[in-house]
Amino acid sequence: MRTEDGRITSVRGDKKHPLSQGYLCQKAARLDFYQNHADRLTAPLRRKADGTYEEIPWDTAFREIAEKIVAIRTAHGGRALAYYGGGGQGNHLGGVYGRGLVEAMGTRFHYSALAQEKTGDFWVNGKLFGRQTCHVAEAVEEAEVVVFIGTNPWQAHGIRNARDTVRAIAKDPKRTMIVIDPKRTETAELADIHLRVRPGTDAFLLTALLAAIAQEERENMAYLSKRTRGYEKLREALLDVPVADYAARAGVPEEDVRRVARTIAGAKSAAVRIDLGLQQSLHSTLNSYLEKVLTIVTGHFGEPGGNALHSFIMPLIGHSDDVGPGSKSWKTTVTGMPEIGKLFPPNVLPAEIDNDDPGRVRALVVDSANPALSGADTAAWTAAFAKLELMVVVDVAMTETARHAHYILPAATQFEKWETTFFTMEFPTQMLHLRRPLFAQAANTLPEPEIYRRLLVAMGELPARGFPFLRAVARFDRRYPRLRLFPAAFGALMRRNRKLRPYAAFVLYDTLGRALPDGAAAVAPLWGAAHLYAKKHPDAVRKIRLSSRGADLGEELFARLLENRSGATISTHTYDDARGFIRHADGLIHLDVPEMLTEIMALADEAPPTSADYPLVLIAGERRSYNANTIYRNPAWRKKDGDGALHIHPEDAAKYGLADGASATCTSSRGSVPVRVAVTDATLPGVVTLPHGYGMDYPNGGGRVVTGPILNLLTDAAHCDPITATPYHKFVPVRVMAGETA
Repeated sequence: MRTEDGRITSVRGDKKHPLSQGYLCQKAARLDFYQNHADRLTAPLRRKADGTYEEIPWDTAFREIAEKIVAIRTAHGGRALAYYGGGGQGNHLGGVYGRGLVEAMGTRFHYSALAQEKTGDFWVNGKLFGRQTCHVAEAVEEAEVVVFIGTNPWQAHGIRNARDTVRAIAKDPKRTMIVIDPKRTETAELADIHLRVRPGTDAFLLTALLAAIAQEERENMAYLSKRTRGYEKLREALLDVPVADYAARAGVPEEDVRRVARTIAGAKSAAVRIDLGLQQSLHSTLNSYLEKVLTIVTGHFGEPGGNALHSFIMPLIGHSDDVGPGSKSWKTTVTGMPEIGKLFPPNVLPAEIDNDDPGRVRALVVDSANPALSGADTAAWTAAFAKLELMVVVDVAMTETARHAHYILPAATQFEKWETTFFTMEFPTQMLHLRRPLFAQAANTLPEPEIYRRLLVAMGELPARGFPFLRAVARFDRRYPRLRLFPAAFGALMRRNRKLRPYAAFVLYDTLGRALPDGAAAVAPLWGAAHLYAKKHPDAVRKIRLSSRGADLGEELFARLLENRSGATISTHTYDDARGFIRHADGLIHLDVPEMLTEIMALADEAPPTSADYPLVLIAGERRSYNANTIYRNPAWRKKDGDGALHIHPEDAAKYGLADGASATCTSSRGSVPVRVAVTDATLPGVVTLPHGYGMDYPNGGGRVVTGPILNLLTDAAHCDPITATPYHKFVPVRVMAGETA
């Protein structure tokens, strides 16, 4: 990255990076639009009685916020407080410290966008593999057969060097690319087989694929008997499935279903890559179960070129036991939604706030998130924010969510602090990239670790003076590393003071962090993570040319992370290792998940969802070339599709009198948004699509102008998966009429 006078003037891929090897997407190339924009926050703000904001000193903000949090916690308990986000803007380090505030508030109500999108996946992983922290990687780059379901890696990326990889698969005559998607996406155009499934029928199509495999006896029974348990119950359900009827329901010819089933079952290796197109469709949790079972029953899971579990140096989520006797897990007070992965789905949070129950959520801290736009049902969020007794937003920008807050705390941008992402989801070789700041932090802003440290000090959870003795030990250790005094001193403090254990990240930040070079204090918790990772996976860590033993291996791994500016490999596993990542006591994959078997058997009696008032199905949140999340506020960053057009099939355009490029109104049961029409036969008849990442207002000519659809004015929080509350963004009933709303 080249910089000049506080601006990012050019960005190019780093060929030394062990994962990307110089590959770059168009979003990264335009990062100056994130760093420099008119909505940047430059001072702590407090809302006045008239709704405007005034600047206040940091100490005043911390004191007043702490007093209000403690007062609500004392009067109503931790269940009255909630935290949303943490680790946004592409930097997950902030989330480590945000979890400390969750502990200090005495709550378990941690909501995040990750839980809005992936909770069903976490729940299924817990049932199949034994822990919700288990996560699946896919060997798309090596597989003979690659299946993309509900994902368009050409635009969404999500796999290594996405466009190059997709082209390579398409050009190789020995490999087969299968795309399951309602739309003829850029990836689908390159596919050998494209199954244009009707929106909302993924569960029927995937069940039909599995039933065809079972009924034609194409399962890998030797694999199933050795690696799994419970297939007999699943097979019994699959043998009763009418494949032809389910294929017809999905809008896919039966012969294509059977062809794909045979292709996957007969392949030497097969990998399945999925994304939100599957995970936010009807039956979203069942979909996550079925797509994993597809590689398991054919014997590809955990084998070269297939899908496999991988290791984490820092898991993004935790594990929540089923709520019941002896469980520490919580349910939400009003909606009764259980925690999954130590997270709660944002879809239920407005209902938890906007009610008159004495146990309702009364205070909310939002970190680097914009649920007013990104959460389902914008109207519900707006009403809920007005009900809060305290709302605090930590962010770099005055977002649509921040404008509802009582206090706004300005964070340093991701290029003004050390940062990293914990999306370390590769197999067999894992890597991590610690990125150094490009700029000094803007005046009167703070990085999240310091914001949360000072807030915890104001709440009385951490000592104001910090830990001077341990700081001295850390400095001594860095000067004389062979002595290794700090680990023993840190461990002794944690054993002696149980109250500090939830705040170990802050202790490391204040002590070891201050001794690290180049202002790298925020990365101090990774020292502990590196030691735990090296202890758990010593052989895999030593394969990256590290030679130490015991605790020295963790120190050597941490040093590698600090020293490698282009990112560092941290381990290389074997497939035998991956099989050991299954967390069930018997080491087997458990296929007999009662909730999923019940839902599979209920599909036969499910009537197709129809609505005379809303005859079209909107696929909401489509990935396109120039949409991102809401941290890109200036619409000038887009080179095309500036207002996020509504894509509609020519038959529907003619039926509803919609011309290409014309203005129209898209309406659901929850609201309406103005749209520009783009007529294309890439969509199916009866289906329209809109992208996410639009609808922000931005300064223009003395006022503020909204660019593109505020998508979640159309979505309904109640329209969601019953197990996980994942919103059905990929099946929103709408109508489209010519002309804009008044």
